[in-house]
Amino acid sequence: MFSFRTTPLEEQLDRALRDGRVGCFCTQNCWDIGRGKYMYDIFRERGNLARIFSPRDTELTPQTNHIEFSPEELVGLDAVVVEIQDVGSRYFNYTRDVFRLMGVLKEMEEAPSLYIVDHVNPAGRVVEGTMPSSADRNVPKIAHRHGLTLGELANLYYCETGAKYPLHVISALASGTGKQLMPWTIAPASDIPGLFTCDVYSGGGLWNSTNITPGIGTARPYEYFGAPFIKTSADETVPEADGVTLRPCSFTPACGPYEGRKCFGYQILIEPGAEYHSLMHTLQLIHYFNDRYPHEFRKGEEFRAKLADDVLYDYIVNKVSWQEAREHIKVEEQKWIRKSRKYLLYEDAPYRIK
Repeated sequence: MFSFRTTPLEEQLDRALRDGRVGCFCTQNCWDIGRGKYMYDIFRERGNLARIFSPRDTELTPQTNHIEFSPEELVGLDAVVVEIQDVGSRYFNYTRDVFRLMGVLKEMEEAPSLYIVDHVNPAGRVVEGTMPSSADRNVPKIAHRHGLTLGELANLYYCETGAKYPLHVISALASGTGKQLMPWTIAPASDIPGLFTCDVYSGGGLWNSTNITPGIGTARPYEYFGAPFIKTSADETVPEADGVTLRPCSFTPACGPYEGRKCFGYQILIEPGAEYHSLMHTLQLIHYFNDRYPHEFRKGEEFRAKLADDVLYDYIVNKVSWQEAREHIKVEEQKWIRKSRKYLLYEDAPYRIK
C-alpha cells in the first residue's frame, strides 16, 4: 500500500503514529522551522518514541556520513519515520542507508509501516548520467544525478522490489520547512556544506574513489579537487566546460587521505545561470589525469563500481571516444527520464541539459 499525503506529519491520524512504537530514522534536516522542534519530538511528546536512528557523531563532524542500524532494532516497531535531506545523486550515503532500510523491511515477516517526510531536491530536476549496468541490491537503478526527491525515489524502489509493507510519503510542501527554508540551509552532511555543492557532487563524488581528493577537509568540498602530485603550470591544458572556469589553486585538507599535506589542483567556478553537467566534465577531467599521470593517478575497482558503466569507463581508459561516451550519456538520460515519470509526486518533471 502506497499513499502520498499533503498534510504535515503531526496531523496524521494513523494508529501506528498515534499509539504505536515509532522509530525515527533522521539527520539534522528533520528540524521543523514552524514548530521549532525536531521531527522525533512529535513522538517524544506523545510518549511513543521507541528509537532514534541517526548519524553517530555531531552533524558536521568530518566523515560522519552513515546511519547505522541492525535488522533486530526494527523488530517490534509499528512505524519508522524517515526524514533526511537527499542531495540529488545516487552516491549519497544517507539515501543509500534509506534504501538499505527499505530492503530490510521487505524481508521482515511483520514489518513496520514506513513514512518518508519528503524534502525538495537541492540539485533540482536536472538529470545527469546513466543507470548502473550492474545490479546492486541496496540501490535501485537510477541515474548519477536523478532529479527526484527522496519520496519519489522511495516510491520507485518500493515498486521495483515488490515490497508489501505500507509506504506513505508526506509532501515536501506540507510543512513550514519545505516552504520557508531552502533545501541547503541546513547542511545535509559534513561534505555537503552549501548552495553550490550539490551542483558539482554528481560528478565530483567520483573523485572519492580515486587518489585525487575532491577537497574533502576544506571549506569547499567538490568545488575543489587536487592532489600532491598534480602540477598546475601554464602549460597544462585541463578540460573545461561551458559556463565554467577552472582556477588553479592549492589547499591543505584538515582530514582525509591528504590530511595536513599540501595539494595542488583547481577550483570549479560556475558562471551565474550556467547549467553545469558535472558528470560529463568530471569524466573528461578523470580521462585527462589518467593520461597525464599514468604512474601517480590511481582508480580501483571501487571507482569502477561507483561509476557502474562500462562505456564511460572505457572512455576514461581510451577504448571509446568522447563522442561515443557523450551520445551514450544522452541516450541513457532520456531512458531514465522516461522511467522516472511514473514515480513523480510533484508537477515539475526531470529534464536533461541540452
